[in-house]
Amino acid sequence: MKSLMIQGTSSGAGKTTLVAALCRIFSDKGYRVAPFKSQNMSNFAYVTPEFEISRAQAIQALGARCDIIPDLNPILLKPVGNYNSIVYLNGRRYKKMNAKEYYEKFVNHEGIKIVSNSLKNLQKNFDLVLLEGAGSPAEINLQKFDIANMRIAQKANASVLLISDIDKGGSFASLVGTMALIEKQHQKLVKGFIFNKFRGDVSMLKPGFQKLKNITKIPVVGTIPLIPLDLPEEDSLNANPKHIAWTKKNISKIDDELNKLAKIVKSNMDMKSIERML
Repeated sequence: MKSLMIQGTSSGAGKTTLVAALCRIFSDKGYRVAPFKSQNMSNFAYVTPEFEISRAQAIQALGARCDIIPDLNPILLKPVGNYNSIVYLNGRRYKKMNAKEYYEKFVNHEGIKIVSNSLKNLQKNFDLVLLEGAGSPAEINLQKFDIANMRIAQKANASVLLISDIDKGGSFASLVGTMALIEKQHQKLVKGFIFNKFRGDVSMLKPGFQKLKNITKIPVVGTIPLIPLDLPEEDSLNANPKHIAWTKKNISKIDDELNKLAKIVKSNMDMKSIERML
């Protein structure tokens, strides 16, 4: 059993897309792969008569060529406004909870048990679990309630790759700041940095890569260009995300986009170093 986790310096850094790409890359290499996100906040779900999970994990499962099952996303939060969400556990509606109740009474009790059980199931049944974090591990006001980032990486015995969106600017500071704010016991889990959505000549970044390594002792293992993709987006950072029907035609279209994405990601990352982390 092997595990690798993608965390980000912020929401929208590219975690979901990178995990989908890596699922396809490692599936192509012959691994039995499963994606995993312990807790996802989204109003866009993959729905069956038996369960519903975030559609992001469903798309990642298409990348991994694995069955879409509740263990891929054991906690789904559907926001309904005024700091309330409908909570789904193992694909089934549980109840509406406000943020205070969820954080203070649920996550460190029933929540962590549910998440840990799903993770164990995947680790038992797959060669490789590719975990996705949520938001940023450096949200220090919420670290003791965080069941989606470093605590889960530790449980999974996973190396962590930290991704940042350079198109927004401030990526070097975001990476250094994130490392400074996570707990010392978790800093050692981070094995590499990834710059996402880059426009231009990568050679212009290399002096910065060396300074970054001098400061953090962590190498840059990938610089992914800004890629035009036709994949359904999450709704947290997009005002008008696309609804999709899970028809054979649409699934085939998603599959083609995943192949395109995987090819670009593979050619812009140090996959040999990443495989050694497993």
